[in-house]
Amino acid sequence: MLNGETMDADVLIIGAGPVGLVAALDLSSRGVSVIVVEEREFLEPPNVKCNHVASRTMESFRRLGIAAEVRAAGLPRDYPQDVAFRTSLTGRELSRIPIPASGERYTSRVGPDTSWATPEPPHRINQTFLEPILARNAAAAPGVTLLNRTRFHSVRQDESSVSAVVSDGSGERTLRARYFIGADGGRSAVRKQIGAKLSGDPVLQHVQSTCIRAPKLYSLMSADEPRAWGYYTFNARRVGHVYAIDGHETFLVHTYLASPEEAVDRDEAIRAILGVDESFEYEVVSKEDWIARRLLADRFRDRRVFLAGDASHLWVPFAGFGMNAGIADVLNLTWLLGAHLGGWAEEGILDAYEAERRPITEQVSRFAMDHQRKLARPGLPAALEDDTPAGEAARESFGAAVRALNEPQFAAAGLNYGYAYHDSPIIAYDGEEAPGYTMGSYTPSTVPGCRAPHFLLADGSSLYDHFSPGYTAITTGGVDVSVLANEAANRGIPFAVVEAETLPDEYLCPITLVRQDQTVVWRGAPPDRADAAELWEKLRGA
Repeated sequence: MLNGETMDADVLIIGAGPVGLVAALDLSSRGVSVIVVEEREFLEPPNVKCNHVASRTMESFRRLGIAAEVRAAGLPRDYPQDVAFRTSLTGRELSRIPIPASGERYTSRVGPDTSWATPEPPHRINQTFLEPILARNAAAAPGVTLLNRTRFHSVRQDESSVSAVVSDGSGERTLRARYFIGADGGRSAVRKQIGAKLSGDPVLQHVQSTCIRAPKLYSLMSADEPRAWGYYTFNARRVGHVYAIDGHETFLVHTYLASPEEAVDRDEAIRAILGVDESFEYEVVSKEDWIARRLLADRFRDRRVFLAGDASHLWVPFAGFGMNAGIADVLNLTWLLGAHLGGWAEEGILDAYEAERRPITEQVSRFAMDHQRKLARPGLPAALEDDTPAGEAARESFGAAVRALNEPQFAAAGLNYGYAYHDSPIIAYDGEEAPGYTMGSYTPSTVPGCRAPHFLLADGSSLYDHFSPGYTAITTGGVDVSVLANEAANRGIPFAVVEAETLPDEYLCPITLVRQDQTVVWRGAPPDRADAAELWEKLRGA
């Protein structure tokens, strides 16, 4: 019984993939009750897909208390997470992007993403290992109910609630909640029921994906060269990608088709990518043919029903962009829902979800599409595999080119940290433009809408570890934040203060106000009571 009305939960989530499970974990941390509906069995492994957890996602996992568990899973602790470019998996190496193994992630300074200002670097892990961690933690989280082997049928809503018809082995029933999140993937039934439409580029490329088990494959590779998490292979017979799944015997092989009409023998393509002949034995674990797309929903919300993840956007899955963007979506939404359901924000705060996330996903989808188009036409030198001086020169030149092209994808500082919310109704802008947003590069900034630049405090702790569930004022000693604190307390808004001995140069104002998802929402000198009151009313969606 909530506010006199019978409810099964505060929030109902359809879909227990990474997006839905992270939503459940975050809402639980805010004291919000959740039901998650999923057709698969509990801990039933997903398809072998998405091999990367981005830094900003790992920062969120740190806040939720699961970063160490995630980082300990996947490839062995001493297995390099490099990306290698080769003529085939067993052929010549062209170049390499060094990325440390998980056991060295906090200490190594070798590689393009090891100098990032973050408490949590990225982690390469297949969804096969990630999703069970999320599921087990969600199942144990307070206020979370997982309904596996349960199918969603329909949703309707009124002014105060959402009702969904679901069914399991016992028959149909209706679940009722305050709000509803459709995290049910690219074929989202929720998206269709609220009438949201996908538009964009429906076909960018056709791909054959095959998960194989090949325990003898590593023995065919040079013992002098370190292993890699990802292998990009280029030869006249076939261009493809190979990802190490467990670091022992399981690999995911992507074969890229020149056109949908191209007839590709799966076995021949795999052998050309691996560089093995017909005598080499491997086992097909699973296979999937899919189409790379760039599609975006025309809206992410219908009143009390919200879309997140692949239900709201689909694009080329380079570097885990899709899953990580989906998690960013839903953590934005669950913070807003937690604020409103926690009683300190008006319902108007929920308008920020689509205003903030839809433009960002539009930008990211175009980054991914543009990168895919560059990769689709690598222009292989004719002498690439020749054992001649011309071949050596071709390999050196081409290797440098493909590394330069791909480094922004696999060390995407801009994609992780560089996006800014430009037109949010709950951010107090001050007229300064945010730095430009690119995939690879990141310019730290405290312009409202940007990510608060990370730094370590005097005791060595991360700035982000001190953030309040609501808002945090970042300042130096001696700056008076009492008016802000008092006006926040009057409205029940969670508020904390971080006083640093010194601040990085990007912190231009005496006070920088940041919400829990690291977004700067205001900066300035200590306000008087009237200005502070007006600011808080804006920030809480009044």
